[in-house]
Amino acid sequence: MLIAIEGLDGSGLSTQSNLLRDFLIKKGYQVILTKEQTDNAIGGLIKSILKKEFDVSPLGLQLLFAADRAHHLASEIDPALMQDKIVISDRYILSSLAFGSPGVDLEFLKQINSKFRKPDITFIIDTKPETCLERIKKTRFHLELHEEKEKLEQTRKNYLSLKDYFPNVFVIDGNGTIEEVEKNIQKIVLEKISNNLNI
Repeated sequence: MLIAIEGLDGSGLSTQSNLLRDFLIKKGYQVILTKEQTDNAIGGLIKSILKKEFDVSPLGLQLLFAADRAHHLASEIDPALMQDKIVISDRYILSSLAFGSPGVDLEFLKQINSKFRKPDITFIIDTKPETCLERIKKTRFHLELHEEKEKLEQTRKNYLSLKDYFPNVFVIDGNGTIEEVEKNIQKIVLEKISNNLNI
């Protein structure tokens, strides 16, 4: 099973991804937690662009994300799924569509991501942009490429408009406590596992 956890920067993705991994391991499942952008050479280049260390066109950035995802699937996700492991990805396809579409045609983004494996469950952690920015400023001193209030507001709208793009997409209120968000995600995952999703 491939579980994607999506949302704005500062919405709690990494926190909830780690909590879900730990929860499922305690339940006896084999779990791999991974992340996009990755730590490979392409992912490193993307990180430099997001930190504004050098400039690239919106199209060039999205092509890099697609290349990074192709490598991510081939090197980490698909091998783990072949071993019957649960894979949790901190960001996946919806991130490209939600963050990329203001600068690149959405249909084109859908097309270049269309051959990639679809997630079995997707969570969109829906957190207010103001809350996300407050959290970001507590953890680091710089804002990255998409981390301005207006851009985050647009990206949030984009995410919500994509909630029906894949089957089994769940919008989770990210404005509550960490524990509240965690419990909502756990409940849905256990229900889907017990119902034997057709995956």
